[in-house]
Amino acid sequence: MTKPDFGCLLRTLTEHGVDFVVVGGVGAILQGATLSGFDLDIVHSTEPANITRLLAVLRHLDACYRAQPERCPSQTDLASPGHQLLMTRFGPLDVLGSIGKGRNYQDLLPHAAEMTIAEGIRVRVLNLETQIAVKEEIGQEKDLAALPLLRRALEESRRKQGP
Repeated sequence: MTKPDFGCLLRTLTEHGVDFVVVGGVGAILQGATLSGFDLDIVHSTEPANITRLLAVLRHLDACYRAQPERCPSQTDLASPGHQLLMTRFGPLDVLGSIGKGRNYQDLLPHAAEMTIAEGIRVRVLNLETQIAVKEEIGQEKDLAALPLLRRALEESRRKQGP
């Protein structure tokens, strides 16, 4: 695989009716932040029907664990609040049951907006305010390093929206 194709990953997820919120670097980039996106991070609904759809998509994408390429995610893995760090034929995909201090899909929905990112691709993206709060909660070096860029993007977004 050469360059990740996050558009193809998002299109495949949406075409199969998977319920998820885009978070992390790609979510911030979609809102104007000047970060690098090395993988696509999503928080998915852990409702059984959604897990079934997500598992079918992951099989279709030839998803396997980055650290254990011989292992593929299971229904049990996807039902957990944990992080599934996967490689697909379109690039790295982090499938997260929760982020920060246990914020799951249902917790994030009120803080996500639908965005059209390409023809036929509408996704929910976690707002910058909540992305900043989650990074502050986590407090890891890489998360803290991203905060100035996220805050700048938030300020720019607010400036464009006006009073």
